[in-house]
Amino acid sequence: MTGPESEGPQLRRAVCPGSFDPITNGHLDIIARASKLYDVVHVAVMINQSKKGLFEIDERIDLIRQVTAEFGNVEVEAFHGLLVDFCKQRDIPAIVKGLRAVSDFDYELQMAQMNNGLSGVETLFVPTNPTYSFLSSSLVKEVATWGGDVSHLVPPVVLEALKERLKKD
Repeated sequence: MTGPESEGPQLRRAVCPGSFDPITNGHLDIIARASKLYDVVHVAVMINQSKKGLFEIDERIDLIRQVTAEFGNVEVEAFHGLLVDFCKQRDIPAIVKGLRAVSDFDYELQMAQMNNGLSGVETLFVPTNPTYSFLSSSLVKEVATWGGDVSHLVPPVVLEALKERLKKD
């Protein structure tokens, strides 16, 4: 046999995109839930040339790989440009996004409709665990910068990286 029918079952793929600067327990919750629904979950770390992050892209990728290693079906890589191009290049038909509040929905719905119109890629919205409904990387960085306790908001390896990065000389 030759052709697609000889290749076995098609892997179900999805992508969880973001800047992940740094990855939080909220991000990790969405990735973990997606990893139960899909055979392969790609975590796409967005490169934004105009923004200087706290962590370099390679550091973010390394931290994400460490905290998602237990799932066994998560692939992490950087991307720049249109997310739909990332999806097309990897044959990914679905984007998984966490929604914290109604305000997230307004923006994310527009993005989902644009992405679908450009490429046919579907977006699945996953309601955030209420424990993390207020959580963002920006908030974590701000609280950590001022010496606040963020240990319950990020994985331990990320907490250590944050402490090291924000050390006062």
